[in-house]
Amino acid sequence: MSAAETGDSLIRDFFLSAPLLIAAAAIALGCAIDALVKGLAPEAGLFTLLAWRFFFGAGLALAVFIARRRPRPGWEAVRFHTLRGLLQLGAAICFFYALMQLGLAEATLIGFTAALIVPFIAWALLGERITRIALMATGLGFTGAAIAIALPAADTYPAAGNRSLGLIAVFAAAGLYALVMVMLRMRALREDATTIAMFTNLVPALALLPILLISLGRAILAYLPVFALLGVMGYVTWYLLTLAYARAPAQQLAPLDYTALIWSSLLGAVFFAETPTWPLYLGAALIIISCLTVAFEDRFRTRRLTRLPTSNLPD
Repeated sequence: MSAAETGDSLIRDFFLSAPLLIAAAAIALGCAIDALVKGLAPEAGLFTLLAWRFFFGAGLALAVFIARRRPRPGWEAVRFHTLRGLLQLGAAICFFYALMQLGLAEATLIGFTAALIVPFIAWALLGERITRIALMATGLGFTGAAIAIALPAADTYPAAGNRSLGLIAVFAAAGLYALVMVMLRMRALREDATTIAMFTNLVPALALLPILLISLGRAILAYLPVFALLGVMGYVTWYLLTLAYARAPAQQLAPLDYTALIWSSLLGAVFFAETPTWPLYLGAALIIISCLTVAFEDRFRTRRLTRLPTSNLPD
């Protein structure tokens, strides 16, 4: 085996054995996308931005799909991914609209309710068992989110935003996102990340094609580089999430969404002058504890079953 092949093999093995790390990286990248959308959408237009973002994402996804010579999906897969893609588009529209009405950290925090819904959808659709520890950790995460939501500060959300509409939009996005995540795992067990990422970008791009064509008459040339960047970032985010959900239970990965609060707080403070308050920090502390509990709960349970120390268990 050549040095290049050995390097490729090591990289591939690393990604295959680290679903938690992969998911965490995808979430951080997703927060960067949210910040770009929040800053750009008021000027460029939300639907125009989404149309071009998915257009560039679909072009990249199709190129990778063709280059890797993946088999053509059957009609059953096409129907499934069309539904999932439309649900994902609905979640994106709701959440990005909420970003225009609420602060970045606040919208992210309320969006954590999706992680509370995922284990129950996974139980209903996938038969994944909801452990007592997972329930307790989820309750702890909800407590942290509730503290931050109940005690907002005026400088954590835009003065010109409509808070009521923003809250409705972000809760709707959370419900749709939870369903999309479980559907992603349903298909990730049967298809590779390249195929799923292709559908994830192509379906919304086709749905928004009329808006993209209408926007061609506008002065959007200045925005095209950012639109292209959003497309690349969106593709990479969903590709990484697909890899992670194919290799770990949905209820184990879902609480990692809570780490988005850290990134959103930093991005909001640096780029939008949204000052995080002590309730956000307190909520973040409880949320991180819940993430660590769920992340390591499966390994501890395996140790009890095998009667081996954790260090002796294979990764």
